[in-house]
Amino acid sequence: MPTGTTRIRLRPANTSRIPFWGQLAIGGFWLAYVLFSMWGDSNANDYHFLHWVFLVFTFVYIGYILVHNAPIFGTQSYLEFTPGYIVHKAGLFRAKQVFAAEQIAALELRPMMLRVQQKDGEVYALNLREVKGKMRKNRFREQVREFASNHGVQLVETSSPTATA
Repeated sequence: MPTGTTRIRLRPANTSRIPFWGQLAIGGFWLAYVLFSMWGDSNANDYHFLHWVFLVFTFVYIGYILVHNAPIFGTQSYLEFTPGYIVHKAGLFRAKQVFAAEQIAALELRPMMLRVQQKDGEVYALNLREVKGKMRKNRFREQVREFASNHGVQLVETSSPTATA
């Protein structure tokens, strides 16, 4: 990682109805079913090639689950503070959001949200529930303060007495 870049890893919000281990178990059952079907089939029917098709789909499904839930290809969700930009990447197949320091009018730091107000009037809300760990949250807050002071961006910090940072 370059010395002028600081990246904070995010843990994706768990929005799926089935947890990771449940999805992996479904993939494992699917794999076992296909393998037992291939092994137990006597090649008497003409649809034996479908076992291979389902086997490929099984591996694609398990690979999809692992890519989205495990850092196989490195950190996929992060907030990065570069010398002139704030970069937000929400996941592997999602586009980066880049906020140039010259275009930022104000930053509003709330206990569970960072609002980026741009000079053209657009407002982006970044969910901070994905920042896990007390040390990581404190480091994130310090980097927001440092970024705002280095670039002359107005920083508004609000804290809720019921929320814990």
